Amino acid sequence: MSKAARTRARTAQAKIAAQRERERRIRARRRVLIAAGSVIAVVAVVGALILVRLARPTAKAGPARLDSNVARQVSTVPAAVFDRVGAGSATGLRAISGQALSVGGKPELLYMGGEFCPYCAAERWAIAAAVSRFGTLSGLRFIHSSPTDAYPNTPTLSFSRATFTSRYLSFVPVEWFGEATDPSTPFGHVYLQHPTPQQARLFARYSGGAIPFVDIGNRYVAPQAQYLPSTLAGMTWAQVAAAMRDPASSVGRNIDGAANMITAAICAVTHGRPGNVCHSAAVTAARGSI
Repeated sequence: MSKAARTRARTAQAKIAAQRERERRIRARRRVLIAAGSVIAVVAVVGALILVRLARPTAKAGPARLDSNVARQVSTVPAAVFDRVGAGSATGLRAISGQALSVGGKPELLYMGGEFCPYCAAERWAIAAAVSRFGTLSGLRFIHSSPTDAYPNTPTLSFSRATFTSRYLSFVPVEWFGEATDPSTPFGHVYLQHPTPQQARLFARYSGGAIPFVDIGNRYVAPQAQYLPSTLAGMTWAQVAAAMRDPASSVGRNIDGAANMITAAICAVTHGRPGNVCHSAAVTAARGSI
């Protein structure tokens, strides 16, 4: 077998493995929803449950820490690090078409997830790094994913109390579920923040019934996670933040690569603004993966 053929074979095997992993994640996320029926039925149930917005009290988030140094590191990854990573080793985005998503005249990045969710735990690091290139992200709290789910206790951050200011982008995070269990909800965990009817419709249409759901201007959506949470196993928040500043680390190549793809998608909906970000080597390299 030629070298080119071996490369194609390895690529095909990697795609199959990734697809199987995505399917396993979706099944895990839906385990409390599926009694019978098809995927379409599951999505319809999820959408209906969101739209009625059951009048449940807002649940309190689990234990969390404030760490200004870690937050600063996550939001100030050097441009040179992003440039060296490029697309890294993360999974790309998917282009969609629909009515443009915006708030206050600015393109919107919508995130929907849950504090219990290990895939959300992985994706939040990349989202935080990406949006911080377009404005100021504050109010981050540092948590772990559920100790009883897949990839238990994945170190992460929460957007439940975060604020974001930017001239270019509106970032709208919805931490839909907390960590405590509640078998009566779609994902088996307590409600933390409720989506709006519009957000619920987008979730029902594009998410495949799984979280995290990331919609960038209704032009691009991220897969359920752009890299596996196992990348972060056993790490502290500070170690993750430090690794994000090391382009040679597997954590840096995953998180920063995912952040570069998200950044490239944001640049597509902000019409290339700001120029210093959108015309960087990092975004140019990542653009081919969205």
